[in-house]
Amino acid sequence: MPSPALIPPASNTLAFPTGGCSASRCGASANQHDGLPEETMRKVQDHPCYSEEAHHHFARMHVAVAPACNIQCNYCNRKYDCSNESRPGVVSEVLSPAQAVKKVLAVASAIPQMSVLGIAGPGDALANPTRTFEVFAALQQRAPDLKLCLSTNGLMLPEYVDQIAAAKVDHVTITINCVDADIGAQIYPWIFWRNRRIQGREAAEVLIAQQQKGLEMLVARGILVKVNSVMIPGINDEHLKEVSRLVRAKGAFLHNVMPLISDPAHGTWFGLNAQRGPTSEELEALQDACAGDMNMMRHCRQCRADAVGMLGEDRGEEFSLEKIESMHIDEVAAMQRRIALREAINADLQTKRAARHAQVITLHHRAKPAGRPVRMAVASRGAQIDLHFGHAKEFMVYEVDAAGHRFIGIRRAAQYCGGETDCGEAETTLSRTITALADCEVLLCSRIGIEPWGKLEAAGIQPNSEHAMEAIDTALDEVWQTMLAQGKLAEQARNGQRRA
Repeated sequence: MPSPALIPPASNTLAFPTGGCSASRCGASANQHDGLPEETMRKVQDHPCYSEEAHHHFARMHVAVAPACNIQCNYCNRKYDCSNESRPGVVSEVLSPAQAVKKVLAVASAIPQMSVLGIAGPGDALANPTRTFEVFAALQQRAPDLKLCLSTNGLMLPEYVDQIAAAKVDHVTITINCVDADIGAQIYPWIFWRNRRIQGREAAEVLIAQQQKGLEMLVARGILVKVNSVMIPGINDEHLKEVSRLVRAKGAFLHNVMPLISDPAHGTWFGLNAQRGPTSEELEALQDACAGDMNMMRHCRQCRADAVGMLGEDRGEEFSLEKIESMHIDEVAAMQRRIALREAINADLQTKRAARHAQVITLHHRAKPAGRPVRMAVASRGAQIDLHFGHAKEFMVYEVDAAGHRFIGIRRAAQYCGGETDCGEAETTLSRTITALADCEVLLCSRIGIEPWGKLEAAGIQPNSEHAMEAIDTALDEVWQTMLAQGKLAEQARNGQRRA
């Protein structure tokens, strides 16, 4: 349990509304933005990390200008030149501030959906403050339409809150894995604090106190805070419920509970010592338990520190320093294109929100059609069903019922069509995908081959390519309504009682 000093005063509670989410549907794309103050809505509506709805439409970019780190985590090993790995702390090249600014302007010119520039490592943004704030200062002048955000472990956060606010950084992510120093000692071997390295429980106490102080200071200045927490089974999994309650009470806007990545090949202490990561079911159960009236982020891809593009894709190789040298960039024209596209997308999303709101009101005034919830998996690069089943590296899972659809989370998968592989490898890949989607009844994709179709169908997962290139939200509701009309939703869920 946290010490009494970490329990927030009553005046700090509910600093940011969460949109009136109920415990059962918190984080649903249909109501995530309801009830937000206009200023908060402006900050989140086109930020792909802070809005599940926005991540289908807007791109982000991380620049790797912060190589140093002031703490050691047992789940982290910052390796370079690993372009095939997608996880925090990994980058292909560390940039100087000048190189970073040049690359941002190039990417923002080529990808008009880009709305956010973040600094997330590969070390810690605030362990490299001069480099971090030099980039922010330059972009304030040359691309003022971009939202600025940073990620930090929080150790130095209180010292830089004023500078963060002055740099017009509206979004800060703090990784908070515990509020109990005994648990922290199992996660953090050491921190570098006041010119010395300290270890064990003492290190965890300092880190926790700094994180909580920094969180309070950010909230007091109106800066939106997302808290990231790594779920480590047997160490902090049950404890993260307390973390979620505490950071919510102190005004955090969003909580992102992420699975531990523990592949031994990454060389982390946890990976080399057989600490397992959570299953999809364990992660979902903890996210649901943490939700309550707290907004939960369920669409996180645990991005690289040099990620470029929409969440779930990485276009970084298109924008190497060598390649951007030959690009002609009209900064003003590019910014005008971004702003115009952003306004058009947000106007369309506002119209859709209004339609969903009207649908909910209508449902309240008439008897809801009988029909159980159905889980559906979607293969997509963005807001449309535009991905071949065999090309998908992940699937978005939704739960759909008469009231609409609720985003559940991301299920990782290996590409079934991965080039020249033998039949045994393809069979194993398909088997793993079926296991990952075992709680789903429908799989929506743009195309699918006969063999995987048959295997999925035999496993009780119905493939559906009839809605190729349609909007995900529309297709989900149409498929559910079709199942209802066919009388398929009155029966009991497969494999016993399905989670509501």
